[in-house]
Amino acid sequence: MWWSDLLWGVWNGLTAWVVLIAHVFGAWEQFPFYNEMRAGNWYDLGFLMGAGSPLLGMLRSRSR
Repeated sequence: MWWSDLLWGVWNGLTAWVVLIAHVFGAWEQFPFYNEMRAGNWYDLGFLMGAGSPLLGMLRSRSR
């Protein structure tokens, strides 16, 4: 279902920052940064929304 892929993409996008930092230091290799098995339009959109949301929040607070 499309909404399932979208929600998984948002979740993986939000947690991608933590997983990326862990991968840089050599931890959590069993957890992928991006789930290739779910790759598709809805998952990709959700991933971008989730990964971009912390950055958008920082930009909004700076402009005030």
